Amino acid sequence: MTSRWQRFAPLGLIITLIASLVVIGLLFFQRQWNVWVQISLAIAILGIGIFALLDPERVRRIFSGRRARYSSNAVILSAAFLLIVVIFSYLVYLDTRENPRRLDLTEDRSYSLSGETLAALENLDEPVFAQAFYSTQIPSDQARTLLEQYKIYGSGKFDYGFIDPLVDRISAEQANITQDGTIVFTMDDQQQIVSIESEEQFTSALVKLLNPDVRAVYFITGHGEYGLDDGEQSYSQVKRVLESKNYKVETLNLLSGGEIPEDAELIIIAAPQKPISQAEVEIIDKFLSAGNGLIVMQEPLPLTDFGESQDPLVLYLTEQWGLTLGQDVVIDQVSQRPLDAVGSVWGNHRIVNNLGTYVVVFPAARSVTLERAPSGVSQAQLVSTTSQAWAETDFESLISDGGEIIFDETVDLPGPVPLAAVSENFSTDARVVVYGDADFSVDANFGFYANTDLFINSADWAAGEDDLIDITPKTRTQRFLVAPQPALVNFIFLVTVVVIPATALLGGIFTWFQRRKRG
Repeated sequence: MTSRWQRFAPLGLIITLIASLVVIGLLFFQRQWNVWVQISLAIAILGIGIFALLDPERVRRIFSGRRARYSSNAVILSAAFLLIVVIFSYLVYLDTRENPRRLDLTEDRSYSLSGETLAALENLDEPVFAQAFYSTQIPSDQARTLLEQYKIYGSGKFDYGFIDPLVDRISAEQANITQDGTIVFTMDDQQQIVSIESEEQFTSALVKLLNPDVRAVYFITGHGEYGLDDGEQSYSQVKRVLESKNYKVETLNLLSGGEIPEDAELIIIAAPQKPISQAEVEIIDKFLSAGNGLIVMQEPLPLTDFGESQDPLVLYLTEQWGLTLGQDVVIDQVSQRPLDAVGSVWGNHRIVNNLGTYVVVFPAARSVTLERAPSGVSQAQLVSTTSQAWAETDFESLISDGGEIIFDETVDLPGPVPLAAVSENFSTDARVVVYGDADFSVDANFGFYANTDLFINSADWAAGEDDLIDITPKTRTQRFLVAPQPALVNFIFLVTVVVIPATALLGGIFTWFQRRKRG
């Protein structure tokens, strides 16, 4: 080859270098052996061929002589090492496909599933698929990581996929999705919907799929309560979510029926405009004595037609369960609208243990305080306002145009104002949940903040479904970095940045001079 063409030989090496960088970049970012990686690798090899074709003499010198022998030994050792690494990695890859287990070396077992979860995954008779409905506006890393752990330990019977509900609206509607960041677990024709990214909620959904018995829930009617049909002031979304969790949801008129069906596990009294009669209260008491559940959601008196009528239900809740609905209206200075009470102070109860970072908005609420309960009945507050709110007892100032709303410490209840509470009878296993508002879970407000989760968790607890599983939340070890003293920082900088590089440089210079002296 003439010198005219030899001068273009380095272009082959340049092509090889650029193509090699492209190969490394594609493998690093895409982690796939796709056609672009193969084309780039072929171009790199072609560049070497161009160099050898245009300057064969230089290639011959590279592979001959003493330097070539030393270089060839280094190349052989390097190639052998790389070959061992590749073979070992491939064998590990094949093993993880058949036995995909991980070794968790963290102190608090942060990346390990609990024994209850592993048992639920082992007991799966049918495949379970989790549809995670997350738009780009909601972070999904935590859900993705947790679902991947379930898939790894699911022995091929658990899988998942992510769907953007804003893009695939048909799938979202078919799955009865009412809010972004919801996960639907499906087994055969059964579904469980979860909107909190936690192992407790995920495994609870699995266990409920393994126990597909239908539970009956009845909404009491006949007193002007909100309906279950579509509409802003209805509970159609509540019904939809409960049905997706394998509940049978129906209405019940105690005034005409006279008794509660035997299949009922929970009854809900939501926003009655007229008082519940004493005869109905006696039916409800008999129902609770059999170990069933009750949820009561009552509006403040100015928003009802109670007038001066006595409320037997409120008296019953106070006497038998120690739960008192106040004759007041909550005023919240934290809220943009003072009559919208913001519940942000959570109690210690199973219903709200996973809601600590959220708030609930109660449009026009009354207080729910705890009184002395009978023996064998336990009580707990669920959620309260901040100290910036109070329960106003002067209804005239609320409804008059020129009335001034001022906290009166002699008659008003200071904040934090309790907005919801529960009681449980350990001898009968009956459970009661009382809310001082009924609007927080209607269709118009159902998707706000934690409103959905609070109500659905209450229904599960009151129906006794929380006993299916009890996973202890992991307590993460708190680690703190103690900054070293400035003198130590300067010493580390001096050694690593100055002394070590300078020592290497001086050693190289000394070796170079010694070799020059020896000729």
